[in-house]
Amino acid sequence: MSVQERKQRERAERERLIVATARELAEQQGWDAVTTRRLAERIEYSQPVLYSHFRGKREIIGAVALEGAAELAVAVRAATGAADGPRERVLALARAYLDFAARNVAVYDALFQLDGGLAYAREDTPEPLKDAFAALLESLGEVAGDGVPPGLFTEVFWASLHGLATLTRAGRLLPDDAVQRVELLVDRLAVV
Repeated sequence: MSVQERKQRERAERERLIVATARELAEQQGWDAVTTRRLAERIEYSQPVLYSHFRGKREIIGAVALEGAAELAVAVRAATGAADGPRERVLALARAYLDFAARNVAVYDALFQLDGGLAYAREDTPEPLKDAFAALLESLGEVAGDGVPPGLFTEVFWASLHGLATLTRAGRLLPDDAVQRVELLVDRLAVV
C-alpha cells in the first residue's frame, strides 16, 4: 500500500468516525448538542482536523442524512421484498418507514427536518436520496391508480407517512390508533 493510499484510507476512516460520532451524539442528546467542539473532543482530534473534512455542522448533518437515506432504502426494500401482493407490500413499506423514523430520530431529522445542504427533487440530488425515493416508488408505483403518475403518487404517500411520523413523535396522535391509521392510509389512498 502506498503512502497516498494509506492517507486516503485514514482520511475516510476519520470521516466515518466524525459522522458516526455526530449521529450517536444527536441520537442521545439531540442535534443542538452536536457542535464541532464536542465532536472534536469525542473523536480526539482537533477542530481544524474536523474542518478539513466538513466545513461545519450543516455538512455533517448532510453526511448523516445520506447515510440514513441508504439505510432507509435498505429497510424499505427488505420489508417489501418479504411481502406477498401489492397491499401487503404497501403495508410493509409504511410500517418499515414509520419504524425507521421512530428508531432513528436524529437521522430522520437530518433527512427531512434539518438543513444539511442537500438538494432534494432536483437534477443534482445525491444518489442515496434518489435511491431512497426509488425504494418507495418500487412498491407504490404499482398501486398509484389509473392516470396517476407513479412519482406523484409516491410523493403524496410519502408526505402522508412523514406526517404520521412527525405527528406521532410530537405526541399529537393517539398511540392506540397507530395500526388503524396505517391501514386506513393504505386502503384509502392506494389502489390495490
